[in-house]
Order: sequence, then C-alpha cells, then structure tokens
Amino acid sequence: MAALCESFTLCGLGPSSGVGLGGGLLALEPGPDPDHVLLTDRGRTATLFKVSDQKPLGCWSVKHGQIITCPVVCNFETHEYIAVHDDKVLRIWKNKDINLDKVFKATLSADVYRIHSLPNGGPVVLFKGGGVRTLDVLLEAPQQEIENVISDEVIKWSEAFMEGQQPVLIFATEKDGDFFVYVQKLKMNSLHKYKLEQQELSKPLSFTAYMKNQIITLLCLYSNDSVYKVRIPLQQNTEEEEQILFKSLLLNLSVSGSVLKGTSFVVLDKDHVAVLGSLAVSGEEPKECLTIWNTKFQTLQTSKELPLGTSGQLWCYEEKFFFTHGKVLTVIMYKCETSSLAAAVGKLKDSQTPDVSSFVNWNTLGDEELVVSFQSQQSVALKPESKMTLRSKRNTVAKVQPDTLSVGQLLLNLKDASTTVFEDELRQLMSKAQMPDFQATIGCVITALVNRCKTNPKYYPRNFLLQIVQTRDLSYSLCPDLMAVALEKKDVHLLQTCLQRFPDIPEEITYACLKVFLSISEAYLQRIDVNLESVICYIDMELNNKEVKTEIVENGFNAELEQDIWDTKIAKETHLTADGEFCPVGPQKAALLNAVLHSAYSETFLLPHLKNLPAQQAVLFLRYLYYLYVKCSEKINTTLPGVRSPTINQIMDWMCLLLDAHFTVMVMLPEAKELLSNLHKFVRAQVRFYSELNKIEGSLRELQRLNHQKDSQTYSIEVLELI
Repeated sequence: MAALCESFTLCGLGPSSGVGLGGGLLALEPGPDPDHVLLTDRGRTATLFKVSDQKPLGCWSVKHGQIITCPVVCNFETHEYIAVHDDKVLRIWKNKDINLDKVFKATLSADVYRIHSLPNGGPVVLFKGGGVRTLDVLLEAPQQEIENVISDEVIKWSEAFMEGQQPVLIFATEKDGDFFVYVQKLKMNSLHKYKLEQQELSKPLSFTAYMKNQIITLLCLYSNDSVYKVRIPLQQNTEEEEQILFKSLLLNLSVSGSVLKGTSFVVLDKDHVAVLGSLAVSGEEPKECLTIWNTKFQTLQTSKELPLGTSGQLWCYEEKFFFTHGKVLTVIMYKCETSSLAAAVGKLKDSQTPDVSSFVNWNTLGDEELVVSFQSQQSVALKPESKMTLRSKRNTVAKVQPDTLSVGQLLLNLKDASTTVFEDELRQLMSKAQMPDFQATIGCVITALVNRCKTNPKYYPRNFLLQIVQTRDLSYSLCPDLMAVALEKKDVHLLQTCLQRFPDIPEEITYACLKVFLSISEAYLQRIDVNLESVICYIDMELNNKEVKTEIVENGFNAELEQDIWDTKIAKETHLTADGEFCPVGPQKAALLNAVLHSAYSETFLLPHLKNLPAQQAVLFLRYLYYLYVKCSEKINTTLPGVRSPTINQIMDWMCLLLDAHFTVMVMLPEAKELLSNLHKFVRAQVRFYSELNKIEGSLRELQRLNHQKDSQTYSIEVLELI
C-alpha cells in the first residue's frame, strides 16, 4: 500500500526554472547531512536547503556571464561542494566560502557531463565523450587527456553505485535512434558496451536503475506508456564487443481507459514506482499528476493532480518527492508499506490508520495552489493526522473545515462572473471576520484577483488589492503572485505597501522592486500616489530650517576644522543638503527606496541579485545612501525623523552591500570616482571624531565616579581640566 502525505513549498523559482519541458532545475542532489538538499538552477546559482524548515542554509553563485553546466554535488567524505561551470571549469568550496571567485579552480581538458558523488567512494566525473575519472585522479593532473569513448553518441542519462569497495558507473547514450548502455568499473578499468533492444514506434524517455547482488536493474520509461526492465550482470565472461540487452515489460501505465503519458519516474522499493506525467482521459483535457504504481499487481495506488503544471522532472530523497509545480518547488512526503493484494486493490483494513491519509496542509494557508486545490478534492475529505511544523506557519495550527471547501466552491463559481459581481462577492466573503481559516480566505481572495489579472490583462483592481494589503495582516507566502503582478504593472504604491508590511519577501523580489524604483522617471512618480511619511518629516525640517547648518555640523564635523578633508565643492554641497536640493532623487522615489531599505534580507541571498543591478542605477542608489548617511550624521542621535525612516545601521548595511556587489564597477566608472572620494572623506572624518570621543571616555567615567561619592546635600562648583 502506498499513499501521498503532507505537501509543502520548499522555495520559489526564478523565471528560467518554471514549468514546461526544457525548463525546471538543472538538478536536485542530496546535501551533506540528512534533511538537506542541493538545488542547482539553470543559470548561476546553487542553494543548500534544510527541507523540514524550508530554510536556505547557503547560496553560491558564479559571476555574471558564467553558467553552471553541471549540477552541484557534495563530497560526503570532505563535506566540500563541487561544481562545473562553462563545461570545463571545476570549482570546489566549503560552507564558509562565499565568493566562488576565490575558491579552488581547475580548468579541465574536456567537457564534463555529470559528477556523481558516492557516500563511500568519493566523487566520480563523467565526461561528455564517455571518459570517466575519480576526482582525486583528475585533480592530480587537471589537464590530462580524456579519452573519447562514445564517438558520435550523446549521453542521455547516468548513475553511479558502489560494488563493495569500487565505484561502478552506468550511462545511456543515443545515436540515430539507437540506444546504448555502458557499464564501467573504475578500479578494474573495465568497460562494457550494450545495445538496447529496439522497440517499434517508441523510444526511451527516462531511465533509472538500482543494483542488488551484483546485478544492475535498469528501468526504462518508453513513449508507448510502458515501463520496461533490463537486467545487467556485473560479472561478464564474454568478450563480445557489443551485446544486445533484452527487456521485459514491468508496468503498463493505463487504468480504466486512462493512459498516463509519463515524463520521468523513480523507484521507491521493490514493488512501487512513482511516475510524473500527464493523465489522458477520453473526452477531457490531459491533467498533469504524480502517481504511485504497484508493479507487482499492476495497479495505480494513488495520484495527485498538479493543475499548475510541472517541468517534467521528479526527484526522490528520504521518502519525499521533489518537483516543480507552477512557480515553486514542491515537496510531497509519501509512505510505502509491504505489498499485498488487499492493499493493492484498496481492501486492506487497518484500525489504526484512516482509509485515507490526511494532514494539515500549510500550503492551504498561503500557496498559489490554494484555489485549484479545491478542484482536486473531488472524493477525498481532509482529516487531521500529522502536523508538520513548518517555518512559515509556526504560529498557527488550523484544521481544514468544511467551510473552507465552500470558499473554494464560491471562488470557482465566480470564475466567469462579471467584474462588478466578482468584486462584490469577494468583499462580502472578506466581511465574515469570524469565519474559520480567515487568513486562508484572504489568501483565496487575493489569488482569485491575481488569477483574473493574468487571464485578463486589462483587468487590474489596484484599489481593491491595496485596500486588502493595508488592512489585513498578510505575508508574501500567503499570496506569492501578488508582488509579481504588481511588478509587471509597475504599481509602485502597492509594492511599497507590500515591502512595508510583508515580513518574508524573498531577496529576488526585493531586488526586482529596487530595480523598478530606480528605473522609473521622477516625472512619472510625481503623478503617482506614494506614501511619503518616511521622508516628509526631515524634508520639511530642511525646508523650514535653511540656516540651521551654516558652519558647524553636529556629531563632530566642522567644515573649517576639516579643511584638509573637505574641499570647497564639498562644503558647497553641504549647504545644498541643508536646502533639500542635494538629494539625488525626488521625495517619491526616496520614499520607495526607504521601503526597500526597511525590508528584511539575507546578505548571502541578496548579493547575487544585487550584482545584476545596472551600473547607472547602482551609482544613483549609492548617491542616495550617501545622502542619507550625511543626514543621519548631522544629528546627535544619528536618527532621521519621521515614520519608517531608515536607521543608520540599515543605511550602512546597504551601502556596504552595494559596494561589495559593484566594487569593480564603481572604481572604473568616472562618475562614481568623486562620489567614492567624498564618501571616503566623510567616513574618515567620522572615524576621527569618534576616536577623539574615545580618548575622553576614561575621564568622563572618573568624573561620574566622583559625582556619585559627593554628598547630594552639599553645593559646590568644580572645574574639570582635561589635559
């Protein structure tokens, strides 16, 4: 008996990792410890996740212009990470490393197809020409010549195993419609080539394999909706150059007149396989779904519809499925029990376990799959069973109630309603403040609005969306597509509000907001309604106090005393700052940038995105940060007046982050040279001032001690002379 259990979203995906064949991820590999996975996208980035917490533990990127061409793997013996970019450049690093430009690098003599890491055998490198090397041997001479084994054939799939103490590599190739299988034992340096028996009018789409008792069992998913099994013994006595592998039918992917067009599959145990594909039912649209099949009794055990689409990729680690679903990477837990005929036909009685395994699904509280999940609940009622505590929803434990299903039914019924009826019904739904799962209902409402925006580009309820975000306690994970639509529409007011109210915005979205804010013209922003409460206070104070700062600036800076630091031009700009004219951006853009400065982020995950910021925008942003830094330093308490104004720590952190991301560009750009010089001089002045304060710290402490010893009833005048 097999069943699908809890599901949750591990992370969002970038534009290049979406649905459709050719999309998706480059690969998903096991991490250095249990419950860890390494995700490699089709670009520049690899990320280490802790699955149960949905938490990224590390993120590494190659520099702009380079592409990771081989999935990142972990060396389980050294706990190092190994990647290949641009086909031939090998990189090796540890957890503590941040910049991949500074880690170990080796340029190889041939293109790499895949690296397989074995728990007890170390990494094995497979080249596109069919040559194989262990990593240790390869690092002894990175430029060693790699033999070409497969000539004009193209590698389609590969896997590695351990036979006793030696690694065994198996890979499949294709040439002119013929498929070949190679098995290589590395220590014995033996290579066997086989030709796969041809199947009329069909070809292999996907491969997987496992090894037991010195026999490799190769499973092939064919385009005729069948899974075939091929047995390959490792002990070969024949000297034939090319043997024919005969296959036997393992599973026919059809049930009750429906056929599953599989795209990928994995082996779960000796009696179960999981297949990801499109289920074709006569007279209906094909539906993508994840299925588990019993190969012993040729039965479909369970399935789950995936209405948002997939990339056709499926991975399985530690009794968890990983696959792309829409714009997210989804994880589904499963369980497989001992196979029996009663279980295979659904007649097994178990008093300790409900007939249908159910659970609290945290995604119903915030994933974009919320509405469509009600469609897939045709015959399964959710019951509370296990409650997996996930990072994004630790504060609430809610049971799925029948009323929630009525919400889904209502939203589906409103799918084709007119705009007026649609919005009126949604407002009435939101007015039921005491209903169960109220946050889930708000998520449903936003999802419904966003879906209508996608299907009808002319429809965009700006005011309605803004009202919901301003009046409800929401989060990004509750409505992940909302900010994407706002970015597409360049609705800066809604983006500003989301940045101020959402606590869990991904760094990729924060960067996208920053880029949009910097790119929009000041003339356009003057016509847009933007919340100015974070800038209006100190802008007003500047305008009303034009003569406050003439010669002396508080916090230790004096223009006359710092002649060697500040030249005449800088002094002039200082007066302009007091007049409110030196700010490099208008008040609307300043308020938007302040919202970005206030958003939470991790430097590790924001830095790779920030490196893609255009140079001119990076300079403009740095000018604004420098302006804020000067403004903060004018005051004794180093704080700006107003609501949600940036703090000195936020300003400094973003300034350092921007300089780290664009240091080379800033140094080379002529327009940034003067800005960096001014910033350097101002920081040096601040350091000198605080250094002088440190010198009198001891004297001030002594004075404070003496004052405590005095009799509070006596009166005296004392003069303290500092030498």
